[in-house]
Amino acid sequence: MSNVFGLLVSGRLVQTDFTPLSETQFLITIPEADSINHVALFLTGLTPLPAGTAGMVYWSWPDPSAPPNWQLLGHISNSKPSAIFKIGNLKKLHELVEDNKYSGAFGQQQICHNAQIGISIEPEVNVQIEANSVALQTNSYITFAQKMLEHLVNFVASFSVTQEQMTPTPGVSYIPLNTLQTWYQNFERRLQQNPNFWKN
Repeated sequence: MSNVFGLLVSGRLVQTDFTPLSETQFLITIPEADSINHVALFLTGLTPLPAGTAGMVYWSWPDPSAPPNWQLLGHISNSKPSAIFKIGNLKKLHELVEDNKYSGAFGQQQICHNAQIGISIEPEVNVQIEANSVALQTNSYITFAQKMLEHLVNFVASFSVTQEQMTPTPGVSYIPLNTLQTWYQNFERRLQQNPNFWKN
């Protein structure tokens, strides 16, 4: 499966030199990846993927003090031959080592300062399983954020007083409660539109 995949990083030449690790796993290194925000991955069209499979795309962010740790970006397939992935906001590896289930997905390579992309040819059913998993995780993030915000608003509201009840206290700033409620409504609306908006 030589030259099946292509990688495009803005301002650089297309890379097709993926190293086969096995019949179903391929790896490519991206030098000087610190300033990269997006990568585009695509099938070159020379050879299609085996029927009923997809290329699960994984990213390993550079970390000079730890071995590679893999994060799932998404997939490409014969029916979806290209994809653009935003990688600029991915967390650094030292924050993810504890709970990353893809840690050993492409073996234990030596510590590297370059980023890597790994592609694993897997049954297409895995794409749906991962999509469901991501949806569940996203829903749990939304629920957590909503509960946290509700707690904050309720906590602050428990200290509210009317202007008649206020005692002048020099050096203390006051914020109208409706300002916090407006912020909460705006935050919740944006969270419903895009659960990851706060990462930007």
